[in-house]
Amino acid sequence: MATAGGRHVVEGEIGEEDKKPLSPVVKKTQDQMDVVEELIGMIENVKSIGEFRKTQRKECQSLVRRLKLLLPFLEEFRDLDKPIPEAALECLNKLKKAFISAKKLLTTCHCGSKIYLALETEAIMVRFHSVYAKISRALDGMPYEELGISDEEKEQVELMRAQIRRSRSRADTQDMEFTMDLMVALSTENDRNADIASVERLANKLALRTVEELKAETLAVRRLVKDRRGHNAEGTQQITLLLKKFQKFAAVPETGALDDPLMPKTRKKCASAVEIPHEFLCPITLEIMIDPVIVATGQTYERESIQQWLDSGHRTCPKSGQELTHLSLAPNFALRNLIRQWGTKNNFQLFTKEASANPKNPVTEDDGEILSLVQNLSSSQLDVQRSAVEKIRILSKESPANRILIASSGGIQPLVQLLSYPDSKIREHAVTATLNLSIEESNKKLISRENPIPAIIEILRSGTVGAKENSAAALFSLSMLDENKATVGDLNGIPPLVLLLKNGTIRGKKDAVTALFNLCLNHSNKSRAIEAGIVTPLLSLLEDRNLDMIDEILSLLLLLASNPEGRQEIGQLSFIETLVNFIRDGTPKNKECATAVLLQLGSNNSNLILAALQYGVYEHLVEVTKSGTDRGRRKANSVLQLMSKAEQIP
Repeated sequence: MATAGGRHVVEGEIGEEDKKPLSPVVKKTQDQMDVVEELIGMIENVKSIGEFRKTQRKECQSLVRRLKLLLPFLEEFRDLDKPIPEAALECLNKLKKAFISAKKLLTTCHCGSKIYLALETEAIMVRFHSVYAKISRALDGMPYEELGISDEEKEQVELMRAQIRRSRSRADTQDMEFTMDLMVALSTENDRNADIASVERLANKLALRTVEELKAETLAVRRLVKDRRGHNAEGTQQITLLLKKFQKFAAVPETGALDDPLMPKTRKKCASAVEIPHEFLCPITLEIMIDPVIVATGQTYERESIQQWLDSGHRTCPKSGQELTHLSLAPNFALRNLIRQWGTKNNFQLFTKEASANPKNPVTEDDGEILSLVQNLSSSQLDVQRSAVEKIRILSKESPANRILIASSGGIQPLVQLLSYPDSKIREHAVTATLNLSIEESNKKLISRENPIPAIIEILRSGTVGAKENSAAALFSLSMLDENKATVGDLNGIPPLVLLLKNGTIRGKKDAVTALFNLCLNHSNKSRAIEAGIVTPLLSLLEDRNLDMIDEILSLLLLLASNPEGRQEIGQLSFIETLVNFIRDGTPKNKECATAVLLQLGSNNSNLILAALQYGVYEHLVEVTKSGTDRGRRKANSVLQLMSKAEQIP
């Protein structure tokens, strides 16, 4: 017995009035309970995260689902009424670190830059695998029996761990079509129709078409640039290049992705003096409006900005996304007067925009001209037809608005018919106009319904040089529809593309490479391309420095290497040496692509791995694991593992 404040207290007992610290055992148990509550709270938190970016949506949903499987276990853990072993506390702390990593990753995939997440798909996948590894390691030493955890909850945890193991062993796959589009869009060239088509497809896949979407992406890029603090300048440059291309495609003025983060240009001009009311800013440019106008939905925009939006073929309200019932613009006099009064009161200079002496009137304003040209496509007079199809070709390249109007005016059917016309010049104009129209996603199916592919393939075989190039580009664009991939192969369209690859101009070879890549995403077309002799010219083109398509060619060879006949043709010692040279001296992307091809070949033939070792690839692969791209590092590590196994084979 002991005395405390005149009372008798049993040794080990703590009275209510005693204000002493808790004993070490009880204190430790309370800490453990706090960790469990924190873990449960984090799972509830990630459950409430909204929509994830499309490029990582499936993996994010899987991670959230697997975390939720741990909830019943943690809740049972929380309800335990006895001290918890030290081993369990260690597991809980490891699990907390894993959950923090998971939450950070899911947040990035929820509100991070869409362009960054697309370019860094492989790196993000590595982060998912890292999170899974941390969770699995954290649960390795959990003493379930000592804790008294029920068999049912233990089975749930083991189910989740089994799912993690399957996820980590899943083959490394890529959306090759998406990858090729990224390569084409990141090209410095902007004059090819294939480039425009790639930018459009990427904009659709990444949901970066509207002003609101691009505005949100710009802010996300600014946050990313700020977080990087000047590191990874090359990657940042690629992201901003794509952002500018998306803005240009959507006819949105560039908003300066590298400006001070989260600070719109107009607000920066006067931030130290006065804050501009939000309603005075144009939703498109975020600049103060000088000539505000109202569109059909009731939203107000700066006249010049919304007119540019409409002239680019858009028929929706940029802010709300609603369809515009008419395209009339009504001056918002009330708002304009308020802006002027505010400017006078706050000594804010409003710069009046001078009217252009020669305002640019887009051709689309004269719908009658396009209707007339479409009618003349069916004229019985050769000169009239030739003139009409040539003008349609020019107009269809100028803007999305023209492409939509030509299609809606019934221009597709007569254009497709002219693909088989005896006059070679008319055929060339027709196939080029068809290519231009196909850039608009909604036109692809309309064109395909008219069965243009046989005629396009015939032009590819026998047309002029320019006609052949544009035929290849047209097949590339139309083969974005899976059914057209098969159709081109069935109609023997692969051999003339391979011939263009061998004998075409630099531009023709580029169009052939992009078309063949797209077509070879169809399994049957891989065999057709190999039979047509695609491998030899591809290997030859790797030596052509004027072509500047090393990454695209290596990606196409990677596709072909998934076919047994392709591997046999590609897997020559001279090509292995070429791959080693790229891994040694190429750009970071060259090294990544070359390493991926070596991995594909070596996974099926250990002799090729040994040959690469003879050519001195080992030290260069080690360098890639240290300083290569994220995907390049992964591929290089996989090749090094293959080499270790190959050297052990007697």
